Amino acid sequence: MLTAREIMTREVVTVTAETSLKELASKFVETRHSNMPVVDDAGKLIAVISETDLIEQQKPLHIPTVMALFDGVFYLDSEKRFKEQVDRVTATTVGELCENTPVTCSPESTVREIAGLMSKHKVHLLPVVEEDEMIGVVARLDLIRAMEG
Repeated sequence: MLTAREIMTREVVTVTAETSLKELASKFVETRHSNMPVVDDAGKLIAVISETDLIEQQKPLHIPTVMALFDGVFYLDSEKRFKEQVDRVTATTVGELCENTPVTCSPESTVREIAGLMSKHKVHLLPVVEEDEMIGVVARLDLIRAMEG
């Protein structure tokens, strides 16, 4: 069975946490990629950002329902969730918008294992990591190409 090492894309377009969301949008348009790894200054993987993240940033803010009782105000929705929504709406850089827990695979992961990870975590791009270093990525299209070959 084919492995990530055999089907991965080795030349990876990345962004950093400091990349502006405007620049990210331009990179998505220019490269026609829908997901990009986010790396630190040393090139180490810290997250993956997607077009969906950028689009969801534009969703309207849901103001939480509150209830006043005896001079107190109680949130009926999660106060933490509201803060996360405010942070999302006001983000200006990739680092402020992306989630810092990327799903990855190893170079020896099989096509079946990769498909399972993508399905389970609802991701479309898996960075391939070997000894804490990103050596490539496997995208949905790479999986489809492996199926036809």
